[in-house]
Amino acid sequence: MKNEILKKENFYFLMIVSLIFLLDRYSKIQIINNLNEKNLYINDFVNINLVWNTGIGFGFFSTSSNLIYNSITGIICIVIIFLIYLILKSKMTEKILFSMILGGAIGNVYDRLTYFAVPDFIDIHYNNFHWFTFNIADIFITLGIILIIFNDILFKKNEN
Repeated sequence: MKNEILKKENFYFLMIVSLIFLLDRYSKIQIINNLNEKNLYINDFVNINLVWNTGIGFGFFSTSSNLIYNSITGIICIVIIFLIYLILKSKMTEKILFSMILGGAIGNVYDRLTYFAVPDFIDIHYNNFHWFTFNIADIFITLGIILIIFNDILFKKNEN
């Protein structure tokens, strides 16, 4: 396993993870420091609105219970370890996609450990319908998952 980690190609994936983490951190720091509890209107479909999320992606399982919050955080940490394993053992395309998910997951778990909540701020809406508020990390996690599913479907289709 140690030799796997030290392979040169794995440093490229560390760069992907790091860039996603840093982009996520920068965006959250800017929003936290500059939004001052008010909404920022972008256009008829997007607002910037800071919301503190104690749940998982898109606010699911939000809770004020320390036991549930700590359990969710522990599970996310286990998922992060599993993602590192998958990056080390997967083929190139999957390594990139797992790196996207890992970068976002590390960004959100950092917030959970630092703020005891994740700052979400991208509010997509149409008229009075609002999608869940999310952040840059959520974008990469979701995009990585969707592309893994798409890649898996394509790969299996090409095998048959």
